[in-house]
Amino acid sequence: MSDNDRQRFERIYRDTYGRVLAYALRRTNPELAKDAVAETFLVAWRRLDRLPPEPLPWLLAAARRVLANQRRARMRLESLRARLAAASVAAVTQWEFSDQPIADALTALSPLDQEALLLVAWDGLTSREAAAVMGVSAGAFRIRLHRARRRIQARLDDAPSRSRARLRRTDMAEEAP
Repeated sequence: MSDNDRQRFERIYRDTYGRVLAYALRRTNPELAKDAVAETFLVAWRRLDRLPPEPLPWLLAAARRVLANQRRARMRLESLRARLAAASVAAVTQWEFSDQPIADALTALSPLDQEALLLVAWDGLTSREAAAVMGVSAGAFRIRLHRARRRIQARLDDAPSRSRARLRRTDMAEEAP
């Protein structure tokens, strides 16, 4: 970009930033509005050669599209979170335990604890493989798994001894590092 282009962009930014931000603030929260404005001016920078002589309407239209994209992304994320939460609970409750205390203890754990236990017990992954799935080191995963095992065992302390023994023997068997 030439110095003239840079100067033009700086002038446009200086002259319109406040109005574009006000537009975004009327439509979303301050944090998202600032993100939308930043993205709007990034688009303007990339398309500087297409900006009309009076850029404000163009910038507001771009901000409108950016805000719409943000809104759709939030809706998709919320929908995904709801589906994952439902799938997690459904998957846990679909286990065929002869004793309900195991399923109850598992569903009472945090999603991270559930994931750690299920990756090893249900999916049959090693600590190294499960760590890769969760995006942590193998050592960090082993610590997480150990803590999850302690938490589920604590929840099973009041369960019949038959349930605790089966949990230790099958689902919670120690694996070699």
